[in-house]
Amino acid sequence: MPYTVDFKNVSTVGLESSPVAEALAGLRANEARYYKNKYGHDFTVTPAEEAPETLEYVNNILAAERNLVISSRALEVSSFEVDGLRMAYVFYESGLSINVMYSIEDGGKRAVGFKLSDGMEVPEELASTFKFARQKSKLAGTIRGSYFVVKGQY
Repeated sequence: MPYTVDFKNVSTVGLESSPVAEALAGLRANEARYYKNKYGHDFTVTPAEEAPETLEYVNNILAAERNLVISSRALEVSSFEVDGLRMAYVFYESGLSINVMYSIEDGGKRAVGFKLSDGMEVPEELASTFKFARQKSKLAGTIRGSYFVVKGQY
């Protein structure tokens, strides 16, 4: 069942099994606030098992571009289009959030972003390949993030 993320009253709905559920809920709310303020878009998530095509899309890009497989269980996904960008999100039980930004027009921005919830360790599959910058957020505490540019067509 879809859930529209409320960034004013942060809730752990759908994320309860995460050991960093509060921080992951803050991270998810931080993303919701960004899309509402920048694009007027309501950020809605769906349990991962109810939208396997979004999870498969993200997994396919990770595998094809960087030979990455995320070991944590996917809890929620989101997929939408705003301002000529196709966006896909996966929120994982470990506290990891992955987003794919894919410009619909050729030659536009295309990237995969990783964000780590406050209090989680860098996942083993990302530790040796990516450096994470820190960012402060009122909703999520300290967010660590990294990204890579998508080169293929998806």
